[in-house]
Amino acid sequence: MHPYPLKGSKGASLPPRPTLVFLIALFGLYVCYLSFNQIRMESKHGEENGAQEPNEHVCANPYVPSEELPYVHFPQPKGYSRAECSCNPVRFFVIVSMQRSGSGWFETLLNSHPNISSNGEIFNRVDRRQNISSIVQTLDKLYDLDWLTSAAKNECTAAFGFKWMLNQGFMDHHDDILSYLNKKGVSVIFLFRRNTLRRLISVLANNYDRDAKQLNGTHKSHVHSEEEAEILAKFKPELDVSTLVSNIRDVEKYMGDCLDSFNTTRRMILYYEDIIRNRNVLE
Repeated sequence: MHPYPLKGSKGASLPPRPTLVFLIALFGLYVCYLSFNQIRMESKHGEENGAQEPNEHVCANPYVPSEELPYVHFPQPKGYSRAECSCNPVRFFVIVSMQRSGSGWFETLLNSHPNISSNGEIFNRVDRRQNISSIVQTLDKLYDLDWLTSAAKNECTAAFGFKWMLNQGFMDHHDDILSYLNKKGVSVIFLFRRNTLRRLISVLANNYDRDAKQLNGTHKSHVHSEEEAEILAKFKPELDVSTLVSNIRDVEKYMGDCLDSFNTTRRMILYYEDIIRNRNVLE
């Protein structure tokens, strides 16, 4: 007698053969369905990665120190395409100065570099500085690189900015402008003259030439030759001694208030006389 009885024990019996075959076939179809979906998802993921790889290769950012990141930008102008330069980093700047402080000469010096664009006094037009809204709108357009002037370089410009005089709305809305410059990551270059008396004399001489037009009947705020400088230097303005000291003090206070109001910006303070004597101060 066999030690283990062959007679089926009480309990669940196997399903009939046709049912078992059907269940196995159904399970096989389910496995095939899952495998097909997995292959399709992997293929789609691979295509997406393949489409992104060229972008990542083209836009592979150069190493930028962490402290510099807020001041590095990749603007996308609406008026044109930066093409292959779209991933070239751009730094924003503004030259803050006063009339007859050497800012025209300094801006010309900057624009002599092939990858620096300084776009002049964009706020010399009153409609661009009527209120803080018009100022911000103008700044946004400029720093989007949609500001086309004769100073604009190619799409691969590395530094982009303009010149802003203190009496062109800069101090009228200083809190809002300070917030904008910090948020936008704009570097501020303050350019003044140490000798405020010489600046005052230059202002008076320039005002006189507006009417006199000493250079062949034309007025020039900035001379371009030694001969022109000698002609304009012949005029000797008269100073009102009674108000001279107070005028100089007012100008110096104005400059000091400006520096105090914008002491939280990323800034550089330059003086015209120092640059003339030694251009290494710019390094």
